[in-house]
Amino acid sequence: MYILTLAGKEKEGAYSVEDDTGQQILYLFEEEDDAERYVMMLEEQDYPEMNILEVEDKLMIKTCENHGYVYTIITPDDIVIPPTIGHDII
Repeated sequence: MYILTLAGKEKEGAYSVEDDTGQQILYLFEEEDDAERYVMMLEEQDYPEMNILEVEDKLMIKTCENHGYVYTIITPDDIVIPPTIGHDII
């Protein structure tokens, strides 16, 4: 799996998206190509430079569950478009 981080701040957190209730949702991409496309869409919105980090699936999910982070797994069948607002680092 892959997560997105701010370039140069990889140890400070991962990219997340705010849902309709105000909760932050961590995106876990199954495929690197999908993460790359998402980063390109962020760049079109003048978002700061992002890095794509490969993470171990089970460890990342366990970490999210242990810390109470909400996450979603983005599969190749999913279509995700960055919001114009409501993104953050968790």
